Amino acid sequence: MADDSKATDVGVRYAQALFELAKDQGELGVVEADLKSLKAMRAESADLHTLLASPAFDAESKGKGLDAIADAAGFSATTRKFLGLVAANRRANALPGMIGAFERLAAAERGAISAEVVTAMPLTAAQSKALAAALRTALGKDPEIETRVDAAILGGVKVRVGSRLYDASLKSRLDSLKFALKRA
Repeated sequence: MADDSKATDVGVRYAQALFELAKDQGELGVVEADLKSLKAMRAESADLHTLLASPAFDAESKGKGLDAIADAAGFSATTRKFLGLVAANRRANALPGMIGAFERLAAAERGAISAEVVTAMPLTAAQSKALAAALRTALGKDPEIETRVDAAILGGVKVRVGSRLYDASLKSRLDSLKFALKRA
């Protein structure tokens, strides 16, 4: 398994630079919306995922692809220049980390905190409200929740807030029980 710490560090540095630039230009909300849109496109498109992650594509190809996407989606000039710089510096594979770091910085600026929630099945509206209320109480800040479904956890919920992971999934409990039984 590859060490992602360097990619994460790069993502944080690029995100910090973009955040400060967008804040200075008064485009923080616009750039954040552009990046969220790009994140959704990457999640939905296997081709875009491959373009960004594959070393088979050179920096120029990645730059052209990102420019075409930015043009079609109507991204701001700041976002377009950022994506061009990322591609030119051969850092397109770190773009998901950059987007995540930017979202955390923007949430902190608004006084909110971002939380990634993983469940075995999609949450209902009532469950989402209850989870948001529980996180608000536990964290003392308004959570911005991003949900993801992963059937592999079997049941329960995993919540990642910053670098902390709260794991109340059935899979982790079964793994703990399996480990305890092996030791006995």
